[in-house]
Amino acid sequence: MPQLHVPARLEQLAAVNSFLKDNIPEKFLPLLLNLELVTEELLVNVFSYAYPEGVTGNAEIALKEIFFDGREMLCFSVKDAGEPFNPFAEAATPDLSLDTESRPIGGLGIYLIRSVTTHQAYSREEGLNCIDVYFALPEEE
Repeated sequence: MPQLHVPARLEQLAAVNSFLKDNIPEKFLPLLLNLELVTEELLVNVFSYAYPEGVTGNAEIALKEIFFDGREMLCFSVKDAGEPFNPFAEAATPDLSLDTESRPIGGLGIYLIRSVTTHQAYSREEGLNCIDVYFALPEEE
């Protein structure tokens, strides 16, 4: 399973995207743009909010092929040692019928992640936030 450890800083997004491009299995290449989008949404939050101001923590990123719910999937994982936070439990479903000026700030990123992934999971293990998002092969959607 390919892994990348990076300082939790926004300027690391380019290195993470290079890691994704270099390590995504060929059969999942049609999902690369969605993977990059999900990665950015998750990592901007981790890099911006997981650690107290003035503290640069780290993030571990991993890709792996798995068999889940009877389907072959790509799992993208992020682990950080920041404050406990489950982004999937905290985000309410946005009211998309409102115009942009009437909508509260926030919540669209998680909505977007849920709309382009097959499954999302959060756990807190050994002092780490662990986020896994799963992408099914396009022909199985």
